[in-house]
Amino acid sequence: MRLLLISAALTAFALPALADDTTGTVVAYDRVSHVIVLDDRSIWEVPADFALPTDLIAGDRILIDYQSNGDNGVGKFLSITRVEG
Repeated sequence: MRLLLISAALTAFALPALADDTTGTVVAYDRVSHVIVLDDRSIWEVPADFALPTDLIAGDRILIDYQSNGDNGVGKFLSITRVEG
């Protein structure tokens, strides 16, 4: 019983997920599997129902805003937009 109370108390003080972002140039974009590969070799698996620029192609520079899930990576995508530069 004591362990259960401690666990519940720790859960009440869990830290919220934090917003984060990254910018990069698209090296590859697979429209079927919804995977984006950036020039830093990072691979982003985007949910199929997530809104992406319709004409996204290799060479586009994009900004990915997402909610971090701590050590587990991306918790939720917030936006993916094309940027200049």
